[in-house]
Parts: sequence; structure tokens; C-alpha cells
Amino acid sequence: MKKFIVAIFTISTFMSCAPDNSTISTDIVANPQTASGEEANAKLPAIKFEEELFEFGEITQGEKVEHTFMFTNTGEADLIVTSAKGSCGCTVPEWPKKPIKPGEKGEINVVFNSEGKKGRQHKKVTIVANTQPSTNVIAISGEIIAPEVN
Repeated sequence: MKKFIVAIFTISTFMSCAPDNSTISTDIVANPQTASGEEANAKLPAIKFEEELFEFGEITQGEKVEHTFMFTNTGEADLIVTSAKGSCGCTVPEWPKKPIKPGEKGEINVVFNSEGKKGRQHKKVTIVANTQPSTNVIAISGEIIAPEVN
């Protein structure tokens, strides 16, 4: 029985290390950096936000604030946003899943939930895209007023 278990373990180990025959296209990714630090002559996308900070003012604890950050691809290649992540679970972004052509506009919608928060809040959203640099940051900020307890 012991030999059987060892044989099964060995086979499963080799199978899990087998090469993955699926292919992933890297045609959409361009890295213009060279070892010398000079940039190669590559056409890259660029993301330009209409605003990088949204100040929502004062709200009552428990309210949700929603804001849409508009941007334009000012570069020369398709812009692909691969992710957008809030600095905490209370800040949830939604981003375009399709490429944004040069000159086209896109939007990132951010919802901030103030439940359990009070005082001054500044929440960041980090966007990862095929730009140079690959990360960009937008933010939402304001004051949370806790309800008075009688």
C-alpha cells in the first residue's frame, strides 16, 4: 500500500509540472526599455485623466459616493487597462475591459462606501495598464461626519 501511495504521489507531481501547451499572445504588450536605459522607438499608449482627485466634500457616515474618472488615450497604440484596485475594500473601481484606441475616451467608475468611517478620508485607486510607467493613481477624498448619538 505504501508503494502505491508513493507511486500516485510521484505521478501527480510529474503531471503537475508538465508544460502548459496553451499559448498566450504577447502582441499587445510592448516594453520600450532597453538594458542601457534608453527607450526603443516604440509607439505606446498614454493615459491622461481629466482629473486625478475627486473631492466629495462632507457626507454622513454610511453614505456611498460614486464618481466617474474620465480619461483619454493620448498615445499612439491601444490602451489596455489590466486592473484597478482601491486602497481598501471600501473603494471599488470598475474599468473598461476592452482596448481604448488612440484618441478615444474611457472611464473608471469608483464607488466609496463610508460605512464605519469617520473624519477625513483619502482613498487611492491604482490603475495598471500597458503604459509607461505601468501604474497611475487617482483618488477620492472628503470628510465623513459620524451621526450624533442621543
